[in-house]
Amino acid sequence: MNFTFKHFDELTLDELYQLLQLRSEVFVVEQNCVYQDIDDKDRKGFHLLGCIDSQLVACARILPMGVSYTDYCSIGRVCTKQTHRQLGLGKILMQHAIQHCHELYPNTKIKISAQSYLLKFYTELGFEAIGEEYLEDDIPHRAMIL
Repeated sequence: MNFTFKHFDELTLDELYQLLQLRSEVFVVEQNCVYQDIDDKDRKGFHLLGCIDSQLVACARILPMGVSYTDYCSIGRVCTKQTHRQLGLGKILMQHAIQHCHELYPNTKIKISAQSYLLKFYTELGFEAIGEEYLEDDIPHRAMIL
């Protein structure tokens, strides 16, 4: 998988289209969740795009401290195309995202809102669950910090 890492302002129209298409495919259609995926946070963040043969198969969004959380930078909108799951791409994607957070925001903790069924996945990457489970768009989530 080849990675591209860009601020929103640097994305080409084709990259933006593929990014929004993949997120819609996973978060809206596959998870049957009607919610406003396109938010003003995209404009303030960096986007990690994972491609195989020029096709976007995985992505994540990195936001600076103060956008989603007052005292933390964050990684969100993490997804892998359904046809490419179980290949370990999500772990590779997250490792790259964590590395970019450390480079962009040294000495800043990372906070995520993880779907509860993925707690083991994120724990293996070093995140620690905090607080109680909550519903976000009718899907159980937990806050986690690295």
